[in-house]
Amino acid sequence: MDPGTLYLIPATLGGRDIDAVLPDGVKERIRVLDYFIAENPKSARAFIKLIGPGRPLPAITIERLDHNTPPAIIGALLGPVLAGTDAGLISEAGCPAIADPGALLVRRAHDYRVRVVPLVGPSSVLLALIASGLESQRFAFHGYLPVKRPARDRAIRDIESRSRRNRESQLFIETPYRNAQLLEGLLAVCRPDTLLCIATDLTLATASVRTSRIADWATQKPYLKDRPSVFLILSER
Repeated sequence: MDPGTLYLIPATLGGRDIDAVLPDGVKERIRVLDYFIAENPKSARAFIKLIGPGRPLPAITIERLDHNTPPAIIGALLGPVLAGTDAGLISEAGCPAIADPGALLVRRAHDYRVRVVPLVGPSSVLLALIASGLESQRFAFHGYLPVKRPARDRAIRDIESRSRRNRESQLFIETPYRNAQLLEGLLAVCRPDTLLCIATDLTLATASVRTSRIADWATQKPYLKDRPSVFLILSER
């Protein structure tokens, strides 16, 4: 028997207006799947319920894959796929496998020659980049920066230097409740003329995207607590 297909399913970035962010083809694919692998099965089940599953929710299997999942059992999550069942991978928000443990599952799927199909949907990283007005031909995504201040400050200096050296936009994210601390770190470490973009609540009614020099941000700090945000810097000289 041929293996099934692993579909990479985009979720919303926090909103409930499914029709505004997901194409009909993605919703139809979700409705025919009965096996999912998700970072958080509870929120994944709520997301599937919003879509309107094609079968009763109790008949749908959702296995957990998060940062605590031992690498040794990732192959077992693909067991049903290797037996011919199609599966959907769902991240907590946005596209799976970006700053997400699902990347390990995708890599293992390729090892097993499983067909991997990415579906169209919102990516906070790409949405932030195209809305920032910053360099978009050369960019790097760093995921989460270190939490502790000394290591975080070193990371900020390093990526600002890289941006200046390569004229390359640098993108990173933070757990929403720590956004304010990250912003303070950027204002303290970066050069006054470095460009900083903060893209917040993307695809939501409260969305905002603003690009300004570090010196300007220092006098106009936004309220970012508990608001999902993407940060971008570009040091031009």
